[in-house]
Amino acid sequence: MAPIMRMKEIAEMTPEAREQRLIDLRTELARIRTMVNAGGAVENPTRIRQIRKTIAQILTVQNEQAIGLRQAPAAPAKKEEKPAKKVKPQKEAKETKEEPEEKASE
Repeated sequence: MAPIMRMKEIAEMTPEAREQRLIDLRTELARIRTMVNAGGAVENPTRIRQIRKTIAQILTVQNEQAIGLRQAPAAPAKKEEKPAKKVKPQKEAKETKEEPEEKASE
């Protein structure tokens, strides 16, 4: 079961984007639960668990930021660029021996 979103992705989102994602997930969960309660078959029953887990993760990040356990995402910091790798000159390949000419049978 692959997660819908990883914690790192959630933590890097802006509060507005997190709130919008939360609304979308709750709407999807309500839609799926309605289908189940109506007696319909759900394409992916484990999707309910994934959605609930993602909602809990988003709420956790929001609460951690509210009480100060997690810092709000700052402007994305640029990674320091590593100097380009030095390209080593390739050693010249050893010359392959030429195949001796085949003897012509007369």
